[in-house]
Amino acid sequence: MMSEESIKYSLKNIAHRKTRSALTIFSIFIGITTIFIFISFGWGLYDYVNSFTSGTSADKVTVSPKGMSAPGMDDTFSFSEKDLKAVERSAGVTEAEGVYMKVVEIEKNNILKYVMIASLDPKKNLISELSNMKIYKGRELQSGDVKKVVLGYSYLLDNKIFPKKLDINDKLTLNGEDFRVIGFYNEIGNPQDDSNIYILPETMKILFPSIAGYAMIIGRVDIKNMNSTITNIERNLRISRDVKKGKEDYYVASFEDLIQSYMSALNIVIGFIVLIALISVFVSAINTANTMITSVLERTKEIGIIKSIGAKNSEVFNIFLFESGFLGFVAGALGVGVGFIITFTGGKILKSLGWGFLSPHYSISLFLGCILFAMITGALSGVIPAVNASKTNVVDALRYE
Repeated sequence: MMSEESIKYSLKNIAHRKTRSALTIFSIFIGITTIFIFISFGWGLYDYVNSFTSGTSADKVTVSPKGMSAPGMDDTFSFSEKDLKAVERSAGVTEAEGVYMKVVEIEKNNILKYVMIASLDPKKNLISELSNMKIYKGRELQSGDVKKVVLGYSYLLDNKIFPKKLDINDKLTLNGEDFRVIGFYNEIGNPQDDSNIYILPETMKILFPSIAGYAMIIGRVDIKNMNSTITNIERNLRISRDVKKGKEDYYVASFEDLIQSYMSALNIVIGFIVLIALISVFVSAINTANTMITSVLERTKEIGIIKSIGAKNSEVFNIFLFESGFLGFVAGALGVGVGFIITFTGGKILKSLGWGFLSPHYSISLFLGCILFAMITGALSGVIPAVNASKTNVVDALRYE
């Protein structure tokens, strides 16, 4: 344990060398700020993904076109009623929903926009369960709501889709046909999903008379037999679409597969970014060590005087170790503070732009972990200089100029 006198002495030395101390703090501060920013946003992404795995999406599989554009964007590919029946009768599937998807022209007050529109079967409602969508305002679609729509969250905001936000019972023109708004879904967190429009399947056929078939199929399955169920779906679809094994023009994926793919990519990206930040901290540690070595050389005579009046080697060691650790602590505290301000402000800006899923995560472990990491980094970088200081020969030190 250091004495109060030794602590005051160390703090006085740090204050006396303001410029050097400030530069040392700044070098560690940059690395800690970077680490805090990327960990908080990365952690937030993990939270977003985990919200799906614990929600209503886990027991879903999707059947989508292989090697093509997003569902609904390619008119040359579609799933037929026969394909939907093939999925429905697959062992392990409790129900399935075919989803029509197209790009639609919408108009309000002579302002035209083009957005994605999807069909939603109110008796099954699998598409809303897949994306954890819940009604935020108004109500869900019901059978018979032929001229009614439910909109994504962005339509509730000014200057997002239209200059003025929409509300319940507002009129909206789709491909020249007038519709009435009956509900809005909660915020999903990305501009694409939050700008979608949902209508009944029969309404989709009215808007697009030549629509060929479903853009995708969603199935509810028994989670315990997920793999075997997917195998059954693939086999039945090969028969339905008359394709050989290995020549499928579609792929069947469980929601867990999609999540794992996303998580794997996220782990690589976050890991690479944190590695870069750690390199920055490593360079900062070298800078801190250099600062402490210089400090030891400058204070050689001073060390000799301290030891000549009775200071032990351990006390000299603790003084220099405390100084380097304290510089790391200050850098960590500042880095966490600035990192919090940046992530909080960035999160608000991203949310206002429609990217709400890019929200930072805050926890006590994140704040304390970054500060502790910075303090340990500073302390470790000062170990060798502190050892050298403690081993200084008193006679040589007093004659040092």
